[in-house]
Amino acid sequence: MMKNSISASKASLVFFLYQMISALDVPLDSKLLEELSQPPTITQQSPKDYIVDPRENIVIQCEAKGKPPPSFSWTRNGTHFDIDKDEQVTMKPNSGTLVINIMNGGKAEAYEGVYQCTARNERGAAISNNIVIRPSRSPLWTKEKLEPNQVREGDSLVLHCRPPVGLPPPIIFWMDNAFQRLPQSERVSQGLNGDLYFSNVQPEDTREDYICYARFNHTQTIQQKQPISVKVFSTKPVTERPPILLTPTGTTSNKVELRGNVLLLECIAAGLPTPVIRWIKEGGELPANRTFFENFKKTLKIIDVSEADSGNYKCIARNILGSTHHVISVTVKAAPYWITAPRNLVLSPGEDGTLICRANGNPKPSISWLANGVPIAIAPEDPSRKVDGDTIIFSAVQERSSAVYQCNASNEYGYLLANAFVNVLAEPPRILTPANKLYQVILDSPALIDCAYFGSPKPEIEWFKGVKGSILRGNEYVFHDNGTLEIPVAQKDSTGTYTCVARNELGKIQNEVQLEVKDPTMIIKQPEYKVIQRYGHVSFECIIKHDSTLIPTVIWLKDNDELPDDERFLVGKDNLTIMNVTDKDDGTYTCIVNTTLDSVSASAVLTVVAAPPTPAIIYARPNPPFDLELTGQLERSIELSWIPGDENNSPITSFVIEYEDGLHEPGVWHYQTEVPGSQTTVQLKLSPYVNYSFRVIAVNEIGRSQPSEPSEQYLTKSANPDENPSNVQGIGSEPDNLVITWESLKGFQSNGPGLQYKVSWRQKDVDDEWTSVVVANVSKYIVSGTPTFVPYEIKVQALNDLGYAPEPSEVIGHSGEDLPMVAPGNVQVHVINSTLAKVHWDPVPLKSVRGHLQGYKVYYWKVQSLSRRSKRHIEKKILTFRGNKTFGMLPGLEPYSSYKLNVRVVNGKGEGPASPDRVFKTPEGVPSSPSFLKITNPTLDSLTLEWGSPTHPNGVLISYILKFQPINNTHELGPLVEIRIPANESSLILKNLNYSTRYKFYFNAQTSVGSGSQITEEAVTIMDEAGIPRPAVGAGKVQPLYPRIRNVTTAAAETYANISWEYEGPDHANFYVEYGVAGSKEDWKKEIVNGSRSFFVLKGLTPGTAYKVRVGAEGLSGFRSSEDVFETGPAMASRQVDIATQGWFIGLMCAVALLILILLIVCFIRRNKGGKYPVKEKEDAHADPEIQPMKEDDGTFGEYSDAEDHKPLKKGSRTPSDRTVKKEDSDDSLVDYGEGVNGQFNEDGSFIGQYSGKKEKEPAEGNESSEAPSPVNAMNSFV
Repeated sequence: MMKNSISASKASLVFFLYQMISALDVPLDSKLLEELSQPPTITQQSPKDYIVDPRENIVIQCEAKGKPPPSFSWTRNGTHFDIDKDEQVTMKPNSGTLVINIMNGGKAEAYEGVYQCTARNERGAAISNNIVIRPSRSPLWTKEKLEPNQVREGDSLVLHCRPPVGLPPPIIFWMDNAFQRLPQSERVSQGLNGDLYFSNVQPEDTREDYICYARFNHTQTIQQKQPISVKVFSTKPVTERPPILLTPTGTTSNKVELRGNVLLLECIAAGLPTPVIRWIKEGGELPANRTFFENFKKTLKIIDVSEADSGNYKCIARNILGSTHHVISVTVKAAPYWITAPRNLVLSPGEDGTLICRANGNPKPSISWLANGVPIAIAPEDPSRKVDGDTIIFSAVQERSSAVYQCNASNEYGYLLANAFVNVLAEPPRILTPANKLYQVILDSPALIDCAYFGSPKPEIEWFKGVKGSILRGNEYVFHDNGTLEIPVAQKDSTGTYTCVARNELGKIQNEVQLEVKDPTMIIKQPEYKVIQRYGHVSFECIIKHDSTLIPTVIWLKDNDELPDDERFLVGKDNLTIMNVTDKDDGTYTCIVNTTLDSVSASAVLTVVAAPPTPAIIYARPNPPFDLELTGQLERSIELSWIPGDENNSPITSFVIEYEDGLHEPGVWHYQTEVPGSQTTVQLKLSPYVNYSFRVIAVNEIGRSQPSEPSEQYLTKSANPDENPSNVQGIGSEPDNLVITWESLKGFQSNGPGLQYKVSWRQKDVDDEWTSVVVANVSKYIVSGTPTFVPYEIKVQALNDLGYAPEPSEVIGHSGEDLPMVAPGNVQVHVINSTLAKVHWDPVPLKSVRGHLQGYKVYYWKVQSLSRRSKRHIEKKILTFRGNKTFGMLPGLEPYSSYKLNVRVVNGKGEGPASPDRVFKTPEGVPSSPSFLKITNPTLDSLTLEWGSPTHPNGVLISYILKFQPINNTHELGPLVEIRIPANESSLILKNLNYSTRYKFYFNAQTSVGSGSQITEEAVTIMDEAGIPRPAVGAGKVQPLYPRIRNVTTAAAETYANISWEYEGPDHANFYVEYGVAGSKEDWKKEIVNGSRSFFVLKGLTPGTAYKVRVGAEGLSGFRSSEDVFETGPAMASRQVDIATQGWFIGLMCAVALLILILLIVCFIRRNKGGKYPVKEKEDAHADPEIQPMKEDDGTFGEYSDAEDHKPLKKGSRTPSDRTVKKEDSDDSLVDYGEGVNGQFNEDGSFIGQYSGKKEKEPAEGNESSEAPSPVNAMNSFV
């Protein structure tokens, strides 16, 4: 920035020379570049923190430019680095870049350090950043002994990764032995430190191959930690727990982040159910568009942080049992960043200038200056230089003042270093544009004539036309800062010689250039749409007109691509001919004319049709009219004429004329008028202040032509507006204002510039003068301070700079409404019947309405039922009666109830006060149906009826009416019997009924008004002793009319499942079980249940598979239960050595086999003697092959396996761990059999124990521990 004392000319000189010199990549004349001196500029350098691959050569970049070319030197760790003494280090020619040969015996560790490059020439010295060289490291994992993790289901778990410290730090991820990434979720996720967190563990988390990997990208290596084993053991039930934070610990923590970096905050919680994480910023909002949530919302990510992001961030972990939180106090610091970096300064001798170096940071950085790489305090003195903090001020510089200055801004988080040179030059003007350069442009297009120049001080540029012409000035020329002369619209008289003169205090120079203005290239005969028969020939014309000094080239394209390489296509001077046309020649053909200055094109479509037997007449849309001409121009009218295009065998029926308003709506065409097809001229009416262009469209029976080319433009003169705004309204938005609105005039309706509106108003029926105000081109005006809801006369008049529109008509509006002041009076209620009432009221005075009367609202509500004397929640109902109505009907009332109502008047603002509450009562009505009717205790000749009183008695009950009649086997009804029952009864025993007969009952209640709706039911008396025996169980319950199967339950093991159900319906039903794989579309498999048992064992199932099951009864119209889904347990695979090959086990099994043989002999002897043991008694009592004792080959020995294989059954298995089914513990127990003994079943579904009349169950010999079962236990389980 220049000091205020520097003149404007000097300031522009410095700015221009900075642009031209400070960046030498700006294209300049090569000779000029060779002559001008420039201090060094660093153009390329290695990053400040440079991590290198220790296996490859180290390349430390340092490139610079300057005039003369700079020389280079290096320091290492603050001292001179003599590269000539180290045979492993070389410097590239004409460069400062170092190459350290590591691949030829060198060690990267030996070259760690801080390097700095200096580029120097006679004008100064520039320095690079401090480049810290460090070789990357990817160390191996420390050997450690990892103990298996045994965790209880539902507990939290953290698997630590602890990767080796590398440079740069590695990327962490978790995989298994198959190199598959471990799935992560809200429950299981990886933390920022690489550890794997489990909010709660589940049985499926058991595995032995949790492996942490560290990827070192710089050396492209991956290190693997030893696998970690996790075993989850189950305890029933699993205890749910509120959230606790696994990381971070405690309730508060601190975090410091640097400005511009990415802020990552993390909260991972344990708990069951899995907690959900939510983030908030205390006292503020999370920044929009920069906030992201990662790792299932456990990580808060804010990009590009700034000091405004400092504050307290709270993470909240919550589940159904509670919540916990942690507050992270974030402080955003900042390494130095530029506010104003110093910029190169080019001055002339004697001029003044400044270098400014301003940086910010947190903490505030300190600013220090260097001159040519040396602290400015010890640098050679320069009388023209004065240091003032972050600014160096130069006064009256000389050529020896040229130097390179370095600004260093640093704080504890980093530093910035910038080079900026001061180059003092004294150069006379030079013009770099070649002399007598010829410029050619097309007529009516812009012309840009260059005068590239250089000089110090900055030269002044002047342009002249002709050798002795005067200096060019005026609006027809544009003078650019770079010396270029622009003629916005070149005309024929713009042709000639132009002279550019550059001068400064050191000299003057001039240069002449030539400008020629050429005629534009035009296609005067364009190719036309063609329809040609197959195998004919067609020709497209393209006749052009061009400037005689330009050589045009004509190119033909087909469908925007080159013409086919086919000898049938003949390109002539003015045409394209296609011989022997085929179907593939169909398409769009384009003629493109190019010159060195311009290009034009025109296209036409070729349609190839089959050759008809006789020549067909081709009908098409007409060609567009042309040669539009405007004549007889008047202020409000003009005459338009045109020449019709080819009608294409279909007579033109009409012409449509459209216009464009280039002043108000350029590019938008509007319909003007339509004339008959025989007419080619029309007189058009015009509006003032419109810049008209016209076009014509021809219409025939085939369609509309393309629009013609627009006519020349015609601007009509301005005039007063002809019309006023429409749709004027006056409606108040507040009680004390009047909002006047209208529809504004369109642009062309304004008739002139400066469109405004005169808004006038006065109170109606009051002898007031009009109040007026003129507003801009808007559509609303608000009048404040008006009385509430009074009528106003309103008018809005348009005006422009030339005057007013005609006097507008008046409209009536009203000021704003307010709430009504008075409630309706004399409210009367006339009760018509038990559910309908009529309400009357007196209308309120219109003045008290204070607005437009919209109607009346009646609020009414039930206070209490007179029959129950119990109040309930009041629910108000509202009825609205539109207009000035003074009565209304209240339908839907409840009989025998007390009601209240009030009435309110309504206007556009809202409701007025309510009238006093009016109480009225409804008379009794008929009751609702009784709440229920149950029929129990059937005998041969009686039934017991029980019922509940009506839910809505609607009055005082006086009695119940019972009607019933028998139904025979053909569903015909017998005689109807009616019984009246006192209202205080709730049950009745009907006697003297026919046995084994179905009856239909009709039951309702009565009040003094009449009978209510009835409830019906059917029931059957039981058969006599000669028929089927009476049921022994549940005899006191009437069999339902429709049977049902409910409470289908399953208990699944690996390859079998026990299915049980409850049945209600006729006795001796034959059941079947259908099952299939859940989610499969295969047909159901069906198993018949022998006898009428209510359980069944499905065998041969696949372990670990989900099945669907349902139960049905034969002969009941395909009646089935609802579906149930279960899952078999996983297959038990032993990981131990096969004990069947062990000698001790073989001996034990032999002993067992001998014992079994002895038992079989004893059983055989007892059977031959006719004796029975308890199980035999049950089998005889219930002869059912499904529950016969298992054969020897159906039993299974307990398998000796490792303790890890005794895992709990997966979800879907409902078998308890002790292999017993307890009715009080599980909904999936077997239903009672016989006298209700609970059975125990083995893995294959066979029952263990005796079917006896005991009420207490023998304890099962189940395996209760996680230890492997011994062979003795396995034997006990079998026996």
